[in-house]
This record gives sequence, C-alpha cells and structure tokens, in this order.
Amino acid sequence: MRYLPIDNKLFIENRERYKAHLQPKSIAFFNANDEMPRSADQNYPFHQHPDLFYLTGIDQEQTLLVIFPDAPLPKYREILFLRKTNEHIAVWEGHKYTKEEARAASGIQTIMWTEDIPSVIPMLMNHSLNVYVNLNENDRFSSEVPYKELRFSNEMKAKYPAHFFHRSGPIMAQLRAIKSDFEIQVMQRAIDITEKAFRRVLRFVKPGVMEYEIEAEITHEFIRKRATGHAYTPIIASGPNANVLHYIDNNQECKDGDVILLDFGAEYGNYAADLSRSIPVSGQFTERQRDVYNAVLRVMKQATAMLVPGNTIEKYHVEVGKIMEEELIGLGLLNRDEVKKQNPDMPLYKKYFMHGTSHFLGLDVHDIGNRYEPMKAGMVFTCEPGIYIPEEGLGIRLENDILITSKEPVDLMANIPLEVEEIEELMMDAKAHRSGK
Repeated sequence: MRYLPIDNKLFIENRERYKAHLQPKSIAFFNANDEMPRSADQNYPFHQHPDLFYLTGIDQEQTLLVIFPDAPLPKYREILFLRKTNEHIAVWEGHKYTKEEARAASGIQTIMWTEDIPSVIPMLMNHSLNVYVNLNENDRFSSEVPYKELRFSNEMKAKYPAHFFHRSGPIMAQLRAIKSDFEIQVMQRAIDITEKAFRRVLRFVKPGVMEYEIEAEITHEFIRKRATGHAYTPIIASGPNANVLHYIDNNQECKDGDVILLDFGAEYGNYAADLSRSIPVSGQFTERQRDVYNAVLRVMKQATAMLVPGNTIEKYHVEVGKIMEEELIGLGLLNRDEVKKQNPDMPLYKKYFMHGTSHFLGLDVHDIGNRYEPMKAGMVFTCEPGIYIPEEGLGIRLENDILITSKEPVDLMANIPLEVEEIEELMMDAKAHRSGK
C-alpha cells in the first residue's frame, strides 16, 4: 500500500460497534473481494471490500474475517484468515502480510491461514445459532455476477440449513454512515491530495490541451502524494461534453472559450474524495458563463446550509429544487408562469438539473447509508448542484464534501478554490508565468 499506516484503534472500535448489534450466539463472516480477471493471465488491480477493510484495515485478497463474540474460547471470538505466502508467491506477486503484521494492522490477535478454514469453521458453527452474512445491499447495486459474498452465503446456507441467517448489510450501512474522527482524518488526507491536483490543473490548462492530458496531470499528483489512485473514473468534460453526466472518454481538445467540467477525487487509505469544478479554458469566464456559474454556486451554498441533523434527503432535494427553479428563471431558462403550472411530480428544473444534489461519501464514492432516515452528526455528504444547457454547449457543476455536525455543517473542501474571482486569478497568474510576464 502507498498510504501510511492507519491507527488500528479505528478497526478495533469498528468491530466493537458491530458486535453490539449481534444477537446472542451469533457468528459473522466478512470476505475479501474477488480478484477480477481481465484477460489471459491478468487480473484487474485488486480493491478490498470496504466492509472488510472497515473492520480490519487489511488490504489483501483471499482474506476472511470471523466475528464470534460468544465463542467458547476467547481466541475464537475474532479470527482473521489470511493467504499463506511462500517463496513462489513472494517472487511473482511480492510481499504478503505476516501474522505479526496483520495483528499490528487490525488489532486482531488470532491470525490463521486460509488453509485452516475447513477445520476451524465447522467447529465454530456447531457452537453458534445465528449466522450473519454480508451481501451487497447498496441501493445503487445491480449485477448478475455471483460475487464472493453471495457465493459464500449460498454455500453456508446449504451446509448449515438449521442455522438462522441474518443480514449484516443494514448494520454496516448504519455504522459506516457515521464517520469517526479517525475516518475524517483519512478522508481529509484524500481531500488535501485532491486539492493539490486541482491547483496543478489550474496552472496547466490552456487552449489546445487535451482532456486526457489534464487527467494525466491529476493522476501524477495523486500518485506522488501516496494516493492509491482515483476514487472513481475521472470526468474531464470540455465544452458540450459537460452535458454528458458520466462522460469519461476524456479524449477531446479543450478549446478557447469553452468551460471544462472536472469531476475527480483521490482515494487514500481506501477512503474517497469527490470534487467537481468548472473552469474556463482561456482562464476567464464569459459573462454568460459567469452568470451560470454563480447561479450554481448560490444553490450550492444554500444547499450546504441545509445539511444538518434531522433533515432528510427526500425533503432536502425538494427544497434544493425550489432554489434551483428560481436560479433557472433568473437565467432565462425557465418561465415563472410555466413553473407555477408544472406537474409537481415532473418539475421543469429537471431539464437543466437532472441529478441529485447529495450522496453519502466514505469508503465508497457512493457510500452506503439509509437515505430515508434523518441526517445525523458524523455523516459526510457531497453537495453537487449543476446546470446543463446543451443548446449553449455549457455545463456547470460544483461539488464539495460536507461533514454534518451537531452545529453548523463543515466544508471539508473549504480550502479548495471555488469563487469565480479566485479561479480566474490563479489561472491568469499561471498564464502570465508561462508567457514570462
């Protein structure tokens, strides 16, 4: 791993919080993600299952965590099964965790090899009544692929049909939604790296550069600052490309007079940052571009103020929609009389702002959490309004990461340039430096 070690108190505390939700005589299992084949003898880069990482801090394939608070012997109350290394693996794949390193990283004292699973798990099952399995229950998830946790769950149900099976998903969604101070520190590091990359982009962009060159500048800054890489596929959308919400081709020339919509974030310690900015290729916005930008910015500021305990995503999005309506009327994109007559289930603002304003952020860029429950202190949300005008070849989106507290919301990206004047000043200074003035 490139990132610096994370204090294992985070993972110890996370496991204790999880155990508090288990019924008596319960055993819980958490598996590492699959190693996904790419082609021939290659795999895609491995990415750890967020739940396993949240509970252990272990960033390695073929790992199994067993939590059994009522185990007959204390040594079996937490077990971490790891892939046993050998000289061949060391030569071809590199270093794997030793038992001592795994103890230090996770705080789990009982470390075993995966080859011990067939003898240990049946014995533990004989002393348990309830089994907690960990399926993917993210609202956005839909796949026909039988992933590791699903296969494991089906196998356990077939082997132990007399046990009572339960879901870890709702527990993990509740726990992971509330970020500890340790987690905020790691997320802030991802955000700080993202800031450095954005400032690098402001110095780099000029007419004629390619979108992929900007992506390369971001990637360079991420890697040199110990990020694992991108938290998601970056969007570098110049001109009309900004009207494609998930544009990732990043292969067009950035032309003088256009605005580039940037949506990217670093991943550090498996935690994600998520930033959106819209910047002028020339270094200065036109009057129209400035007006649209400032309209989005006003929506963003008002929406951020509503990210407070007790609010709900559903009510929040309705209120943000009303704010956006006023801004679109002010820009001449909507007619006030038509807005008054609109179908409330199909608001007219959706033509220019068709996505949600906020989502959970954490170990996933679209993190798990219950969107129907009230917001609570410790949650982290993005705030990302946008206005997209295909007929003008213009799309503006602005996005910061916001921590909900018992008082005012805290903008974790407050140090990243956002105001029109600051962005223009930084870009024009870089332009003057390039020209030697």
